[in-house]
Amino acid sequence: MRKLLVGTAVAAITSAGAAMAEGHATSACLITKTDSNPFFVKMREGASAKAEELGIELNTYAGRIDGDNETQVAAIETCIANGADGILLTPSDPAAIAPVVEQARDAGVLVIALDTPLDPIDAADMTFATDNYQAGVLIGQWAAGQLGDAAADAKIGLLNINISQPTVGVLRNQGFLDGFGIDLGDPNKWGDETDPRIIGHDVSDGATDGGRRGMENLLATDPEINVVYTINEPAAAGAYEALRALGREDEVLIVSVDGGCPGVENIKDGVIGATSQQYPLMMASLGIEAIANFAETGEKPAATEGKDFFDTGVALVTDDPVDGVPSIDTDEGLELCWG
Repeated sequence: MRKLLVGTAVAAITSAGAAMAEGHATSACLITKTDSNPFFVKMREGASAKAEELGIELNTYAGRIDGDNETQVAAIETCIANGADGILLTPSDPAAIAPVVEQARDAGVLVIALDTPLDPIDAADMTFATDNYQAGVLIGQWAAGQLGDAAADAKIGLLNINISQPTVGVLRNQGFLDGFGIDLGDPNKWGDETDPRIIGHDVSDGATDGGRRGMENLLATDPEINVVYTINEPAAAGAYEALRALGREDEVLIVSVDGGCPGVENIKDGVIGATSQQYPLMMASLGIEAIANFAETGEKPAATEGKDFFDTGVALVTDDPVDGVPSIDTDEGLELCWG
C-alpha cells in the first residue's frame, strides 16, 4: 500500500465569510515534491496563510524525495476521494502524473501546477510559475557579461536536478545556455548540445551533497571549468565546496536559480555570483485564491498574456551588475526572498 507523507493538515473553517461551494466549506490540497526543501516549505506557508485568511480547509502532502511520483499520485487520489475543490501541485514527474491529474479534473477538481509545468502543460487547468526559461536566460547573460571576451573560451559545467526530462530543470538549463550565447539542440532536453565550451552535465538532486558529487564528477572531466550553472542554491553550495577543496573557489563563476534567503546570503558571501529569484509564497497564495474563486464562481484562472501559464515573476539578484541585464542587489533580494 502506497504511503502518504502528510506534511501538515490545516483546517480553517470558522469565519463567517468562509468561501462556500454547494453547501460545504471549500477545501484544497497542496502537494509538493518534498516537505524539507525550503522552497516547498515557503509554498506551504503561503498556502496555509491564505487558506486561513479565506476560511478554506487545506490539506498538504509531500513526496518522500524529489522524484517520488508514486506518493504524489496517492495524494491526488486521496484529495479526489475527500472531495477537494482544488489541488495545487508541484509535480515530481510532470508526464507520469498527468493521468491521475486527468482523473481529478474529470471529477470536477481544479488542478493548478505550481513552479513545474505538467507534460503537456495543458494537462493542468493552469500553471502558476516563474518563467523558468527566462530565469535561466538572465543568469546566462550575466555570466557571459562577467566574462566579456573570455566567454568565447569558457569551460562550462552544468548541474541539473536529475535525469528526468522535460522538467523545470530543462527550462532553466536551456535558458542559461541560450542566455550565454550557446546554440541549443532540442530545447526540450539538455545534453545534446555540440558547443565545445560545454564540459558536461551532471545531476545534483537539488541538494548540497549532490551538488558536491556532481561538481567532483565534472572536475574529473576537466579541472579547469570556470563557469558552473546549478539548478538551485543548495546544489550551488555543494559545487562551491568541491571547488574550494581544490583551491579554485575564487576562479569560478557559479550561477543558480531560486533566490531563497540563504541563497541571497551566499551571494553576499561570494559563494554564488548571481541567482534568479522566484516567489513560491506568491505562487501558492495566488493558487489558493484561484481555488476559492473557482469554488464560488466556477471560473478558472487565466494565463498571463502571451504565455501559456500565469507568470509570477523573476528577478536577477547580484551585487556585480552587468550592463544590459536587469538586476536587483542582495539587500533588495533579502527583502523579497521567496515572498
